[in-house]
Order: sequence, then structure tokens, then C-alpha cells
Amino acid sequence: MLALTSPYFWYTTRATGLVAMVLFTAVVTLGSLVANRVGGTSIGRFELNELHRSVSMVAVVFLVLHILTTVMDSFVSTGIVSAFIPMTSSYKRLPVALGAVAFDLILAVWISSLLKARIANQTWRFIHWFSWLGFATSIVHALLTGTDSRSGVGLLLVLACSLTALAAGLWRVLGRPARAAGRTALSPLAAAPASTRPAPRGRPFDQGSGRAPSAERGRALPQPPTRTSRSSERPTPPATERPNQPPGAFPRVPQSDARRRGRR
Repeated sequence: MLALTSPYFWYTTRATGLVAMVLFTAVVTLGSLVANRVGGTSIGRFELNELHRSVSMVAVVFLVLHILTTVMDSFVSTGIVSAFIPMTSSYKRLPVALGAVAFDLILAVWISSLLKARIANQTWRFIHWFSWLGFATSIVHALLTGTDSRSGVGLLLVLACSLTALAAGLWRVLGRPARAAGRTALSPLAAAPASTRPAPRGRPFDQGSGRAPSAERGRALPQPPTRTSRSSERPTPPATERPNQPPGAFPRVPQSDARRRGRR
């Protein structure tokens, strides 16, 4: 395992830990907004859902960076196993164990969200509740282990994130509307299952098969009306006009009638 001693690893660990805490506070707050069906006027519900998913991915990236920089720094004896299995670190065993528990819970919630379309809704909701336990455990881990979270701006930041998450959790439980019970918002970017896609208009289809029903397969499709030729649509010229005569000309008088008129 690569082990290095550098103050930059320590600074990176502290910075990524604080950023991950702020991002996960935003994640649980946005999750409460999505769960309580907030949106529809200035911002849509699906936009909030996509923002919740995107921020959670960025938060996991910063959390992984926080763990990697801690493991690579040889100043403290924290191995990669201690990041997943609690009570295996010789450095601050209990605080590091709480961080491992928080990471395992957050990782389980994140994986279940990626597999949301493949698992049952009740199972996903049950796993998703562990995100609150993981967040609370991470706050305790920050207070016991963090260098910057015990005084000054770091302590104020931890208190602000804790109070924000607490208010969001209470509002999610107490202020949840009845119309939001048992409903979750799926991503509009995810492909809908074949059984739920509407059939095309104008012809009934079997559900999920994409073919016409057996009663309709043997019937002949209605043919479009045939177009008549332009020659048959032309009106018949009057008897006084001839086909070769230009339109608007005077009709020709027969020669017998002209001779009779001349004699008179």
C-alpha cells in the first residue's frame, strides 16, 4: 500500500471532509423536498430530483477523496480496511469506526439509488432511511476526529449543517402531505419499462408485445382512397366551343349561316 507523509495530504483530508459534510447536508435537504413533493411553480419536481441525484454523486466523490487521502498519509496508522470495517484502526479506534459505519451506510444508500428501477419500491425506501443515520454518524465522527470542527469556523459549520439537517428531517416527517405518501419521483432520463409505454394511436397493440392483437391481425388494413385522373375531372366544353379554340374567343359561325346573312 502506498504510504506517504506530507502536510498536503492532511490539508486535503480536512478540506474534503468539510466539503463532503456540506454537500451531504444539501443532499438530505433536497431529499426532503423531493419526498414532500415540493415544486411545480418556479422549479419542477423532476428538476429537484435530478439536482438531488447530482449533488449526491459529487458528495460521494469528495467522501472518497477524504478517505483516500487519510489512508495514504502515513502520519496516522489508518489502513484501507479501516474505511469499511469498524474497530480495525489503531488510531482513534472509536471515532474512525463511526466514520466507517457512516461510509458503509451512505454507500449502501447510493448503490440502492443507482438500482432503484430494478428493486422493489419498499426495499428502496427502507434502505434510503439509513441515509439519515449515516449523516448523524458522520457528524459525530467529525466532532470526535476533525481538527477544525472543535472550535472557530469549523464548529459553526458543523452546527449549521446539523441544525439544517434536523429541520429538514422534522419537516419531512411532520409536514409530509397525504398526496406524497408511498410515492417517489423517478428520473425522467431513465427509460420507461416496455409494459408501461403507451401504444401508438390509430391501432391497438398487445401490452408489452408491440404487435397487433390476434383478432386484428387477420383483417385487411383500410386502403387509402384512390385519386382520379385529371382528365376525368375536367368539365366538358360547351357545344359552341371547340377543344382547339383558345379560351374567350367568339364562336365560329358556320359558312351556310354566313351566306344567308349576306343575302339578306
